[in-house]
Amino acid sequence: MPNFLLEVGTEELPASFVSSAVKQWKQRIPQSLETHNLTSDAVEVYGTPRRLAVLITNLPAQQPDKEEEVKGPPAQAAFKDGKPTPAASGFAKKQGVDVADFEIRPTEKGEFIFVRKKTPGRPVAEILTEFVKEWIFNLEGKRLMRWGDGDVRFSRPIRWLVALLDDAVLPIELDNGSEVIKSDRLTHTHRVLHPQPVTIPQASDYLTTLRSAFVIVDADERATTIKEKVLSSVQNLDGHVEIYPDLLEEVTNLVEFPSAVVGKFEADFLELPTEVITTVMVSHQRYFPVFKSANSKELLPYFVTISNGDPAKSDIIAVGNERVIRARLADGKFFYDSDLKKPLESFLPQLEKVTFQEDLGSVRAKVDRICQNAAAITTQLQLTPEETNNIQRAALLCKADLVSQMVYEFPELQGIMGEKYAAKSGESPEVATAIIEHYLPKGAGDNLPETLTGQIVGLADRLDTLVSIFGLGMIPTSSSDPFALRRAANAIVNITWFANLAINLQELIEVIASNFATTYNKDAGKLVTALKDFFRQRIRTLLQEEKSIDYDLVNAVLGENDAEYADRALIDLLDVRDRALFLQQIRNDGTLDQIYETVNRSTRLAAQGDLDFIQLNPTATINPELFQKSSEQALYNGLIELVPETESAKRSRNYRQLVTELEKIAPAVTNFFDGAESVLVMDSNPEIKRNRLHLLGLLRNHARVLADFGAVVKNL
Repeated sequence: MPNFLLEVGTEELPASFVSSAVKQWKQRIPQSLETHNLTSDAVEVYGTPRRLAVLITNLPAQQPDKEEEVKGPPAQAAFKDGKPTPAASGFAKKQGVDVADFEIRPTEKGEFIFVRKKTPGRPVAEILTEFVKEWIFNLEGKRLMRWGDGDVRFSRPIRWLVALLDDAVLPIELDNGSEVIKSDRLTHTHRVLHPQPVTIPQASDYLTTLRSAFVIVDADERATTIKEKVLSSVQNLDGHVEIYPDLLEEVTNLVEFPSAVVGKFEADFLELPTEVITTVMVSHQRYFPVFKSANSKELLPYFVTISNGDPAKSDIIAVGNERVIRARLADGKFFYDSDLKKPLESFLPQLEKVTFQEDLGSVRAKVDRICQNAAAITTQLQLTPEETNNIQRAALLCKADLVSQMVYEFPELQGIMGEKYAAKSGESPEVATAIIEHYLPKGAGDNLPETLTGQIVGLADRLDTLVSIFGLGMIPTSSSDPFALRRAANAIVNITWFANLAINLQELIEVIASNFATTYNKDAGKLVTALKDFFRQRIRTLLQEEKSIDYDLVNAVLGENDAEYADRALIDLLDVRDRALFLQQIRNDGTLDQIYETVNRSTRLAAQGDLDFIQLNPTATINPELFQKSSEQALYNGLIELVPETESAKRSRNYRQLVTELEKIAPAVTNFFDGAESVLVMDSNPEIKRNRLHLLGLLRNHARVLADFGAVVKNL
């Protein structure tokens, strides 16, 4: 069974494209083979800066023959007086069979012609030849380019092509105008260590042939090699190297035969904040920093770079890299020293020259709105004067470092430098920490702000962005969210849940949207509605995806087609979280099943009454004098006992006792419907009927304090 090798040789590819292309091929190539009924033992995809390759082992020599049954025209249309009609002849020709091969069979619509046709499998070489161009040019990536005078687009110019089926070259041509790239068995290897091209005898020799020419094509093997060499390179330095996963992936796809080179810089630069040095190293130079120990954030004046050059010339390579980082750190020290010459607050006027968004004005204007939003939140939470002052100060300064020289040069340090400069300017630790924390979380899975000040400023900032961008009509679509509004809304909900902040999100939305609408002459009502819908969807997604709540239980706490009930989630984010988690808990332990029928049957019938969803007190709505059966009195008594437990659950968000009382009332409900003293709810006497419907409506209302049981799916 043959092996197939495809290698696409290019000029140096971006590391991100190598990683993406390998992932795409790992998914798409097996799918292509499957659609053509081709099996294999393995599909191995490789990538380096100069090549993408796939090695498919143990393919069949050809496709299996395909047998299928095809239904043709009705028999009466296919034959007239026992002779085939043009319809029969045309069908036979199309299917590649003779009329004599027809089989007439009865169906529900009469007799029809059927034929069994066998399509011989095609040689695998023929199919693979067709696949290659599709695999190459269907790769997706950023900034694909043209070269020469052709229309071919790829990440970088393609320079050679290897296509081997065992030891035979498959004839493939990539036509790019005046340049035609023909497949061969010749490949180019390491530019420095083996500049001469090499010949691949057969597909299965691919890895060993390239390794002998100083190319490790397997990215996982290169990554392992890099980790080992980085760690061993600092053993004599008595230090520790942090292997950052993103950096490791990037440098793995920047080299073909990695070696680790240790460089050093002047110890005076260690006076810079650690974050400045590591940003220069990791983000700008792709170096691994060296720390004093695994648990230390204190740096040593060394770095490790991954070289694709000649290991014998490591000293020269180190000197070149030392020259580069020395210049970058010198710039950083100049910016740092210059920024520290004035307090952080003095940067505020410069924010007026920085545009937040064309229609929304400057970042300074945004800061004013953040302060206003923070004040609304602190009022809701009834915070102390000291807490309020810290929050207002942090809100005022939270964007000041954006116009510092350091952040202008290194945007990744926004917030980080704000914290450093605030501390150096004499701001309180609470204010300084909040400046860096208000950016958290920066993405899914990131840390959340730990301090109250950071949490409130972070909420205020994101609420401004959401209301402002929504107010301009720039609502995210399924494919576009340029302002990361989904991430902002998720952060607001997650911060609130994490910190147990008793905020009324709906009220905040209404107040902030009203202020925006007044300033920018917009419709506040439409803006509020759009934002509420958006947040409800975010809550729904977070409950299902991050809290692992079943979809029907999420519907039950958010309400279905009930805007008033759905608003409850925005009014109290902590309550909707706790109710959803509790519902999932009692489903898992079986308690939900025990109360489901009791509540759901009552809920369905109560819909035919006119009792509102708010009333909980039986004495205010039920007339005991209309009772005709003891079951009515028993249900009434049970509802009276429910009242204090329900009110307690509403205050404390502890719903266990409410569920216990619903379990206790279940026998009374069963007797009301089906027992010896059962009643006909829809009595001919309208007053009795209404009284009984109100009994059921009260039970529904008590249960709705926990959830809308009409949305719960039984036995999910």
